[in-house]
Amino acid sequence: MAPIRVLVADDHALFRAGVRKLLQSFEGMDVVGEAADGHEALRLSATHRPDVLLMDIGMPGLNGVEAAARLTREGPRPRVVILSMHTGEEYVLRAIRAGAAGYLLKDAKPAELEAAVRAVAAGDMYLSPAVSRYVVEDYVRRGSVDRGPLDRLTPRQREVLQLIAEGNTTKAIAAKLGLSTKTVETHRAQLMERLDTHDIAALVRLAIRLGLVESQS
Repeated sequence: MAPIRVLVADDHALFRAGVRKLLQSFEGMDVVGEAADGHEALRLSATHRPDVLLMDIGMPGLNGVEAAARLTREGPRPRVVILSMHTGEEYVLRAIRAGAAGYLLKDAKPAELEAAVRAVAAGDMYLSPAVSRYVVEDYVRRGSVDRGPLDRLTPRQREVLQLIAEGNTTKAIAAKLGLSTKTVETHRAQLMERLDTHDIAALVRLAIRLGLVESQS
């Protein structure tokens, strides 16, 4: 049987090294690469074609949830497992809405990491026990996955919002995304309208509350 090909994406080099070592200790698993942010994860995924992508939820530039959503639109592989320290409902449901096949807490034991990778590689879903109840409760309460504030935005608008929340200027965002400053300003105005906010500080607070970026405090 061919080994399970795994790509690891996290902006902390020591954490990636630890996960790589663990994965290499499991029988039938092969780590094909490491990425430090969401954009690099997309590039390496296209190059290495992993079966499973273990991806941190909070990475600069393009977070794990947004990267998962892009991969989901492109095809069935790789199967994404979101790695996170957060057990909050909003984080979990955003990951599932984005198409992630798994949500694994970073304090999980090695055996749970192995179980998660094997489950999603086989086409199943894996949720850490501490967070699985949110998904069940959400379906019972509403009958389907409801649309949250970030679902009102386009992928580009969510990317601009993350960059704003990370402290980038309009000029810097334009350079990063290959857009004109006028286009970025238009996106910013649309963000404020769709999210019913009136200044940059409010956008940043909302982005942190919804888990698009992590608070630096």
